[in-house]
Amino acid sequence: MVLTTDFFTPVVDDPYDYGAIAAANALSDVYAMGGKPFLALNVAALPTNLPVEISQDIFRGGAEKCREAGVVIAGGHTVRDDEPKYGLVVVGFVDPACVLTKSGARVGDRLVLTKPLGFGVTTTALKRELADEKDVAEVVAWMKKLNREASNLAVELGLKCATDVTGFSLLGHGVEIAEASDVKLSLHFKDIPFVSCAQKYAAMKAFAGGAVDNKNYYEEHVHFSNNVELSDRMLLFDPQTSGGLLLSVPENKIEKFIKMAKVSQQPYWIIGEVVEGEGIDVD
Repeated sequence: MVLTTDFFTPVVDDPYDYGAIAAANALSDVYAMGGKPFLALNVAALPTNLPVEISQDIFRGGAEKCREAGVVIAGGHTVRDDEPKYGLVVVGFVDPACVLTKSGARVGDRLVLTKPLGFGVTTTALKRELADEKDVAEVVAWMKKLNREASNLAVELGLKCATDVTGFSLLGHGVEIAEASDVKLSLHFKDIPFVSCAQKYAAMKAFAGGAVDNKNYYEEHVHFSNNVELSDRMLLFDPQTSGGLLLSVPENKIEKFIKMAKVSQQPYWIIGEVVEGEGIDVD
């Protein structure tokens, strides 16, 4: 059994989408371990003057995303706060023989990402009233997408290593894999996917404080090629909400992974490989 909790402030303006994204983000912690979530509890902090319609939409968004995942919301707890916050406690089951960990990467594995990057910089641009509506819609669609199918593929193929890419960014979570597995990750910037608007908002320097924190904490473990621009480097430190899974796929399983992903219409990008050494190289 696994138990996870996610609880955060709104990242988008629409309360229904906020609830759905919060649920997808919370469920992702179980999927990242190769588990199957089955029960959730709402946790919310709400202002007393918040219109009841907004609260209803937040809870409805979370409930419908959980229903999509086959998860029952069994109750929850609310408190009063000046700033609205919503999240879920999720309970799931994982077979110990199939559990995905950060310590399972091996030299020769291919690194696969299942969602593009750029969610953080876009939602920060939204908060600063810089974002276009179509850009927000693109990012919201990705953030609401469950990591269920990617997790199922990983378990079916017998993979050993995965993490979800969330607040610590691609590089932060990558460093965790490198350290836990005693390997180096070699990433190819040209192969890393981004939402269509990511570099536009990066050029506006619409990075959240978390991106700077990630850079300050993890950059000593990362070596960048000189051809990777500063704004592009910051995109790799960009904190994601409800990001995709980063999977370490053995070379002898990558062709089967690709075939299965295409059949199930699971997006994927091969962004690098696992090599000997430590830390992360980005070329």
